[in-house]
Amino acid sequence: MRIVYVNGQYLPENEAKISIFDRSFLFADGVYEVTSVLDGKLIDFMGHMKRLERSLSELKFAFKPDIDQLLEIHRELVKRNDITEGLVYLQVSRGSAGDRNFLINKDTPASLVLFTQRNSLIQSTLADRGQKIVTRPDIRWRRSDIKTVQLLYASLLKTEAYAEGADDVWMVLDGFVTEGSSNNAYIVTHDDTIVTRHLSTDILHGITRQSVIRCAAELGLTVEERPFTVAEAQNAKEAFSTSASSFVCPVVEIDGTKIGTGTPGPIAKRLRQIYIDANRATAL
Repeated sequence: MRIVYVNGQYLPENEAKISIFDRSFLFADGVYEVTSVLDGKLIDFMGHMKRLERSLSELKFAFKPDIDQLLEIHRELVKRNDITEGLVYLQVSRGSAGDRNFLINKDTPASLVLFTQRNSLIQSTLADRGQKIVTRPDIRWRRSDIKTVQLLYASLLKTEAYAEGADDVWMVLDGFVTEGSSNNAYIVTHDDTIVTRHLSTDILHGITRQSVIRCAAELGLTVEERPFTVAEAQNAKEAFSTSASSFVCPVVEIDGTKIGTGTPGPIAKRLRQIYIDANRATAL
């Protein structure tokens, strides 16, 4: 039985409870982070915690995380659940004031929940064959830079993509790709320049994105942070996405158009391996 963490207690998952008045349930008033685990260690943990602090600040949460304590909880859950390879999910909500009320009570204690998932991250069938992507309009709340639990639109799009035989969705705003349903989006031009949308409120400021850009620089590759169109992506040499759960994952088709050779490209494959090696070496 999986052990989870809820508001100061380690519990079997079937005993874990949150109030029906919790604001994450009623208003999606919560933020989250997902940290990868390789070899029983946490990947990019401090990056995820810095982003957590930013998300909480942007939403004016009174809760101030104790990063050392969160690291201890992550490690304890990994240990108790014997996770060698997988994920740790963390969620902070604004808690329960005991009833439904649109007004935020700053004195309400936050709710903190963490749990693990056992996933194969290194060996990935999807990374080996490459993703098929479809595009859809980006009609989300325009604060996509805050990692909130408001994921219904992304969930609907991903489910729709699967029903069409695709693997994921890239969203498009004003003619330009923003990001995937749960990942950042990239193309590689024919002169081997990596292009990804610049940081703004239109995309999540990916922790894996940040690390991969560093890896690209170490390879001597040029990275341009700018918008790109679907047509530019379809005519690119390569394409890929990045996230904490999939690392670097090649894209081989967009809206039915083959990208490059229609197989995972060498730059994406090389970046994936370098990212894994570099972050294994610095894992906590």
